[in-house]
Amino acid sequence: MAIFVLTCIDKPASLPLRMATREAHLAYMAGFAGQVRLAGPLLDAAGDPAGSLIFMEAADIAEVHGFSAADPYALAGLFERTEVRAFRPSVGTLG
Repeated sequence: MAIFVLTCIDKPASLPLRMATREAHLAYMAGFAGQVRLAGPLLDAAGDPAGSLIFMEAADIAEVHGFSAADPYALAGLFERTEVRAFRPSVGTLG
């Protein structure tokens, strides 16, 4: 198993879509509680959610791409772009 970081950037002016899809997204995330090590929204200058940052333990990058594609936020078309990268902590811990 390895740690991956998933960065998702919302489309402009999509806060209403994010909020309408939030409960489904949180329910989906709960199903991966054993793999998601840290997750939360990225904030814009006004302090509103404008993306997501997820640190996830997975066997490989393909597993993270599959997880990302099935997220209700992604299915609703919220994200302008997503990026997945392998991650190796150097300082601190991921819960």
